[in-house]
Amino acid sequence: MANLKPLKIGIVCPYGWDAPGGVQNHIRDLAEYLIAHGHSVSVLAPCADEESLPEYVVSAGKPIAIPYNGAVARVLFGPIAFSRVRQWIAQGDFDLLHLHEPAIPSLSLLACWAAEGPMVGTFHAAAKRQRAIFAIGPILEPVIEKLSVRIAVSEAARLTLTEHLETDAIVIPNGIYANKFRDGDILEKWSNETIGFIGRFEEPRKGLSVLLEAIPVIARFVPGVRVLVAGPGDIDEAMETVDPQLRSRVTFLGRLTEKEKADFFSSISVYVAPNTGGESFGIILAEAMASGSCVIASDIPAFESMLGNGEFGALFKSEDSQDLAKTIIDLMRDDSKRDSLARAGKAHAEIFDWENVAEQIFSVYEMAIVGSEKVRLASDTRSWSRLLNRESEK
Repeated sequence: MANLKPLKIGIVCPYGWDAPGGVQNHIRDLAEYLIAHGHSVSVLAPCADEESLPEYVVSAGKPIAIPYNGAVARVLFGPIAFSRVRQWIAQGDFDLLHLHEPAIPSLSLLACWAAEGPMVGTFHAAAKRQRAIFAIGPILEPVIEKLSVRIAVSEAARLTLTEHLETDAIVIPNGIYANKFRDGDILEKWSNETIGFIGRFEEPRKGLSVLLEAIPVIARFVPGVRVLVAGPGDIDEAMETVDPQLRSRVTFLGRLTEKEKADFFSSISVYVAPNTGGESFGIILAEAMASGSCVIASDIPAFESMLGNGEFGALFKSEDSQDLAKTIIDLMRDDSKRDSLARAGKAHAEIFDWENVAEQIFSVYEMAIVGSEKVRLASDTRSWSRLLNRESEK
């Protein structure tokens, strides 16, 4: 970072800024980190509520909802959006553009079409082939080739990129502010034989139903067990899906502030991520580990990689509530094993801290800028050579 002068950086967010999501959170944290270190940053994003935007975010218009990767993505595409993207690029006079998810039909793809010069693309998704999204692969490939450097947030995301578009990427994980999660307070209301879950619980792929199906078995061996569910969604509707015999054991907390999230992780006995697929990284696992929480996650590729195949947290067979119950019971009854995994996870989480992640991203920025300059000089040299050849032929 010290090798680069202050830069004018344009970052494009493909998803609705005011909808919760890992990509939006990553872009927010990266932008604020860059600004804190003396760089000029403008983020272009779809937005439904323009009045609540930070100073560094520019709205490109209201997003529309489309099904994508087992969830609903709020994106923005079309000629009006393209015009706004071009205007933002022209007015920004950026040294570099950082485009997130440029392979889906939204603002980043439009920016990749419109822009020239140094461009970095970050690919977040890990998914099987999606007919609706990747059928336009032949159209995408020449656009994606315009990127100076490609980043994937995990090996799973990199493999998705190579499968869909037959190109490669540098793996740099998502970042967290680890310090925010180290000093959470242990609160009695969230302590004592508690299992924590955070996520958009209405989305099936987040796997809350897998966890709830495991509770009857867990309760036989851990009589005081409680499940604490945090995150956005209709709490009344969600509670109706819970077995009436389990409702006294399940508490929906709604959204948590960052401070409350740190306290939550510090207080619970174990944190469970029962996701069934569609995850490329798992920022919530990094935050839980940084807090010193013992993590239990499904063995989907992204989580298996994050937890070092079980070295930094426990794994269970994805979508297998019986195996999840066994794993939770084992750790809830073995304080030494649970504490050992928590300590290992906390140490491992340091690699996801923004101090480390930002250095890697800056190395990519430098690579993109230097590489783009070399291409420009080579192009200028070829132009001069052609001109001199024409003059000599006269």
